[in-house]
Amino acid sequence: MSSSIPAQSAPSEPQTKIALESKVIAITGANRGIGLGIAECCLVNGAAKIYSIDIGETGDDFQNLSNRYPGQLFAIQADVTKEASISAAVDKIVEEAGALHGMVVNAGRTNHKSALDFTTEEIEALFSVNLFGAFYTARCAARAFIKLGIKGAIVFTASMASYRPNKRVPSTPYGASKAGIRNMTHTLAMEWAQHGIRVNSVSPGLVNTAMTYWVPQQPDWEQQLKYYGGFPRLAEVQELGGAYVYLLSDAASYTTSIDIPVNGVIGIC
Repeated sequence: MSSSIPAQSAPSEPQTKIALESKVIAITGANRGIGLGIAECCLVNGAAKIYSIDIGETGDDFQNLSNRYPGQLFAIQADVTKEASISAAVDKIVEEAGALHGMVVNAGRTNHKSALDFTTEEIEALFSVNLFGAFYTARCAARAFIKLGIKGAIVFTASMASYRPNKRVPSTPYGASKAGIRNMTHTLAMEWAQHGIRVNSVSPGLVNTAMTYWVPQQPDWEQQLKYYGGFPRLAEVQELGGAYVYLLSDAASYTTSIDIPVNGVIGIC
């Protein structure tokens, strides 16, 4: 006796417009930095509501964006390293907004030092957020999509460090955690395709955030740029947003299990 997976029908009218009208999107770690830049791009492209799921407090940048989009940007406090905390945040979003269409798994931390110098506590702290927290977040989102009958989208924030080491300031645990994210992307995409859930990732290069303030301060930064090629600058957080918006949109209805590098061709990391 043979069994087969029921074929899914194609959308009645495949979307060609890249937009997020009427969509409710959650983004972990969006109180600032890359996450807040993604939130801005989603709002600019028509998202109905954006929820930042973050362990910290919001700041001036978050409030300024909220003022530009009144009633559309919200913050929920949660700890991504605890699945129950993320599950409660997702439940609250669904209760308030009535739906959840996309989850950007963005919360992360970094720590650059020699592999021989990492303490056990530092390694576990990094993996708890970057890898375990990412898995918990994706799983909570998938459960919500399935319960709601929504063919949702999950987009992980990986890193160019998942492809090759940062030559100047290596971080074995960070690179390994982000490589794990890309593998997770492919595997979850395979598992959850039967539910119509798409799973993809974006790999930023060097982005102008509080985590990379030291990069252009290096005395040989200009020489590095000449050597590595590509655009001779760091990316602004908003320049990453187009990749996320596409992957969250219905225009990407047949796009799953891919990673989009956004690195300006700089080979520095």
